Amino acid sequence: MIRTHVVALALASLSLLSDGRDGRVGTRESAPAQAMRSKTFGVVQVSAYLVRLNPDLRAPEREQIAAAVVKYSAKYRLEPSLVLAVITAESSARPWVRSSKGAVGLMQVMPHVVGGLPVAGNLTSIETNIEAGCLILADNIRRLGEDRGILAYFWGNDIRGEAYLENVRAVRAAILRHAS
Repeated sequence: MIRTHVVALALASLSLLSDGRDGRVGTRESAPAQAMRSKTFGVVQVSAYLVRLNPDLRAPEREQIAAAVVKYSAKYRLEPSLVLAVITAESSARPWVRSSKGAVGLMQVMPHVVGGLPVAGNLTSIETNIEAGCLILADNIRRLGEDRGILAYFWGNDIRGEAYLENVRAVRAAILRHAS
């Protein structure tokens, strides 16, 4: 069931973001090219993406999400495009979402994971949820490298497949293409 949702989210995100140029989604850019795009990927670009991803978000929510993505991406040294791709994969930018397993909010943070972390506030708040998600993702990437860190964000310590990573990569590539 979860894999079906991951695939459906990937397809929905890709059709939403398709620019129609060459149809390629999984193309990988060099690190310098990604870094150049990240420098111009700010609140305006995040907000514009959120309008397309979840038109039901009210402007104040959208602005709060965009500001938090940029703020906590910088604080935890993550690219905003990666954080936005995780938000897309996890919740389709729906702050109120709760999973059947108990994950909460935009980044679908598990409350038991946050227990000992230096994050203040309620996980249902946009700001706290994005900070907690960024902290967890950044720590995973620091410990395991980017690919396994992204997988650990979804699976925890028991990584059982790469579909989530492929989805995040595809969504991230589409976000970066569309933002340029």
